[in-house]
Amino acid sequence: MRTPDFSRLEALVAKRRALSDGGVGGEAPDREALAGAVVSVSEMPGGASTRRYFRVALPNKTAVAMFVPEGGKPEEIAKESARHRWPFLEVRDLLHASGVDVPALYAEDQDNGWLLLEDLGDDTLANYLAKNEPARERLYRRAVTDLARAQTRLAKLPAESIIATRAFDNDLLRWEIDHFREWGLEARGHHLSPEDRKTFDEIAGRLASRIASWPRGFVHRDYQSRNLMVRPKNETTTPESLCWIDFQDALLGPRVYDLVALLNDSYQTFDRAFVEGRLNEYAAAMEIENRDEIIEQFDYVTVQRKLKDAGRFVFIERMKGNDSFLRFVTPTVRKVRDALGRLSSRDTDMKALQSLLKRTLPDEFG
Repeated sequence: MRTPDFSRLEALVAKRRALSDGGVGGEAPDREALAGAVVSVSEMPGGASTRRYFRVALPNKTAVAMFVPEGGKPEEIAKESARHRWPFLEVRDLLHASGVDVPALYAEDQDNGWLLLEDLGDDTLANYLAKNEPARERLYRRAVTDLARAQTRLAKLPAESIIATRAFDNDLLRWEIDHFREWGLEARGHHLSPEDRKTFDEIAGRLASRIASWPRGFVHRDYQSRNLMVRPKNETTTPESLCWIDFQDALLGPRVYDLVALLNDSYQTFDRAFVEGRLNEYAAAMEIENRDEIIEQFDYVTVQRKLKDAGRFVFIERMKGNDSFLRFVTPTVRKVRDALGRLSSRDTDMKALQSLLKRTLPDEFG
């Protein structure tokens, strides 16, 4: 894996191939503000991906340099062919054109792995709410209505769009559930008996098939509190707004998938009334009459998605040496437990999975 060449970054800043748009709500690239040599470059905290971020200080402002060592390779498992333009750039352009607030793109050098982006500061939604708890409901309402608006505007995608070429099909959904078995169970020493393994595999197959059969639309894939940046109020006291990041793995999938990522976020805790309130707001924004169906689909995808997340946190620690996500395994498993509790009375598969996981993970599931 290649390492960042900072001389290439300095050359990119010097060349200033500034683009014409600034993202919705973002600053338009200001050639004068971007002028001048780089004063300093400091690495920013990263997440679970191989991407690295650096805050670039210029004489009159700061920018963020994103270094992508593996270019257009997807961060998550996906089925797609290589493309000339990085998925991050393709999806960013499409979102911007659809009225979604995304970071301004100042310059790009795909050959050497660099993008120069708007500096959005350090206030992810998660960070912001840690300091501004009263804003929680207001900002989550905003996140839900922003998502509904984006789904509506992206209902018809350009034929050549990378998003239109990949989807949460049966294979991908099943891979994610198996990812939990491999890493959330077996890698931690929780081996299923032959009978339980057969039961788990059969339920996983039927759950993946159920979700894959639903209508598909735009899915961000990781629409949660660490991937939404809060733009502060401006001089006219406009309420805070949210800017989307980490959208390069967007694909087609069930309409509730991003709602699960947002409202059953492993890094946040909400009571059920809060969750159902936001689901009702989503249904109203999308003019969906059958709200019970939305809630049921939300619970099924919670089982699938949060099993995958629990396994992924262990995978990141074992394969990437990053143990910072391990503390979220138990809260994530308990979100699965709660969803199974709601589904088990009317679905024998969910009742059987509930029993299997309770036997296998008694401390986390109990």
